[in-house]
Amino acid sequence: MAKILIVIGIVLVVVGVIWLVFPNAFSWFGNLPGDIKHTSGNTRVYFPVVTMVVISVIATIVLNLFNR
Repeated sequence: MAKILIVIGIVLVVVGVIWLVFPNAFSWFGNLPGDIKHTSGNTRVYFPVVTMVVISVIATIVLNLFNR
């Protein structure tokens, strides 16, 4: 469990540094085909379905690599 938390922390730091140095590096995040966006007047509804599936698949692969 400690290894997983350390790896998650390192990944978050790396993503934060990349985001700081290259602000447009994650512009694709939330704009994938299949993400549902609906705007009506002053109301915006947003369901990042495909983005969350991609993140889930990547997290599953990374966690399986570290648990073996």
